[in-house]
Amino acid sequence: MKWWRRQYQNTEIEPDEIFLDASNAPAFDRARFEGRLEKPLSQGTFFYLTAVLILLFFILITRTWNLQITNGEAFAVESKSNSLESKTIFALRGIITDVNGTVLVENTIMEDGSVKRNYLLPSLGQVIGYVSYPKKDSKGIYYDTTETGIAGLEAEYDAHLSGSNGQLLTETDAFGKVRSEGTIVKAEAGQTLRLSIDVNLERLFARAISNIVIRHGFIAGAGVIMSVDTGAVRAIVSYPSYDPNVMSNGGSPEIIASYTSNPGRPFLDHTVSGVYAPGSIVKPFIASGALTDELITPSTIIDDPGFISLPDPYNPGKFFIFKGWKKLGPLDVRDALAWSSNIFFYTVGGGFGNQKGLGIDRLNYWYQQFGLGSITGIDLPGESNGLLPTPKWKREAFNEPWYLGDTYFTAIGQYSMRVTPIQMVKAVAVIANGGKLFTPTLLLDKEPMYTTVPVSDSSLTVVREGMRRTVTRALAGALNLPYVTVAAKTGTAQTGTRNQYGNSWVIGFFPYENPQYAFTVVLERGPQGSGSQAVNVMRELFDSLYAANSPYVGGSAITNTIAQ
Repeated sequence: MKWWRRQYQNTEIEPDEIFLDASNAPAFDRARFEGRLEKPLSQGTFFYLTAVLILLFFILITRTWNLQITNGEAFAVESKSNSLESKTIFALRGIITDVNGTVLVENTIMEDGSVKRNYLLPSLGQVIGYVSYPKKDSKGIYYDTTETGIAGLEAEYDAHLSGSNGQLLTETDAFGKVRSEGTIVKAEAGQTLRLSIDVNLERLFARAISNIVIRHGFIAGAGVIMSVDTGAVRAIVSYPSYDPNVMSNGGSPEIIASYTSNPGRPFLDHTVSGVYAPGSIVKPFIASGALTDELITPSTIIDDPGFISLPDPYNPGKFFIFKGWKKLGPLDVRDALAWSSNIFFYTVGGGFGNQKGLGIDRLNYWYQQFGLGSITGIDLPGESNGLLPTPKWKREAFNEPWYLGDTYFTAIGQYSMRVTPIQMVKAVAVIANGGKLFTPTLLLDKEPMYTTVPVSDSSLTVVREGMRRTVTRALAGALNLPYVTVAAKTGTAQTGTRNQYGNSWVIGFFPYENPQYAFTVVLERGPQGSGSQAVNVMRELFDSLYAANSPYVGGSAITNTIAQ
């Protein structure tokens, strides 16, 4: 104690204070604290600082003990009750519109955040297709977060229409209260798909086909209308169809069963996947080839007595009889097309008397040049090739030789020849546009693609004249209209085990003077005597277009609607 007091009461002047006096004070730099006396920190300061640090350390130890030991188990249970969940933000699939911007397929956002497709024109079922939605398990958790195109354009352009899903991170506590929420990845919508289809033309075309099919007892029908200058498809109909809303959203079992049991096969796109014997609609292509090959001239006359009789080389005195549909008399190529003379094209195809024929190899060459027997390349899945019969094919399929009669029947689109409606509209467009074989497309503004058919312009001119004569003088008189000039070729192909049914065809283009559009219609398996009904489909369509003042028949009205 005495030592402490002595230290505390020490008043001895320190050496650095000896020279500090008022006389030299003005010389110090006060800003740098010169001239000030330094006092050491007192022992009390160190004591209190140490005490505060010890207290803080004690509080930290106590809190740690409370969290880890005393309440550790309870806090662990509560922590497990909090959840951090990553939720999918579903991307909007791209919409689909027609050539004028009318929406054909849109999206509807559901209460749970999922997205449903809404198909506004069910008659386009096979063409547009449908989607498969993301799937949940029994707990409502999505194990498949992808919306996938299943058929039609939805499948063909799935990558274009699909967007990219986003992710939302959500934290909830034990009571289900959201503690925090934030977007990790933003959803990106798919791209719009703009079609070359005109919805106004489409709905009238679909109505005309369905009306004739139902009225005259056919089981199905199909049709295509295409621009002859670009290959852009303006209308495409496959009847009967299915409702994509039913297929995507899950309709009643009764509706699904009605689709599968329908003899018209609603799930088959008849325009690209249906294959049919073409019948007489192939005659314009045979005429074009024969004229180009100079096998005949525009003035060549062939007599049609109603039949051709060929001697049986294996049975002397017996004959094979190949019949026409009626006696037509002497015909040039224009009238042979107009009146659809089988005898004329038997002769041109296989030869008879003094008239040399193309023969099966050259027949198939010209069919192939016009795109028959091979896929067209249209942007739809499931397209069929069809079939061009050849001697090799017959030998492999039936182990039989090829006969002249087989050539005759192939020359009029019968025997085992098969084509699709999309092939036929592509082929007839060549006659209309002067030799360009376009790849059909359903996309707006797609760059046109074509190859050139090696057929002479003069030959095509003669064939166009014959097809116009079909309308003005012969078998397609129902299309001889005052408000639009049409050129056409009809055809009937027998089918059934006893040839008791018939497929009715018509192909053509309009307007005749300056062709803009090619068309084809096929009606499947109608009763005998109904072979002309495909023409009536086009007549009903043209009348509807005229009543609507449509620009397709010279009118000026343009309405964007999908009303049925």
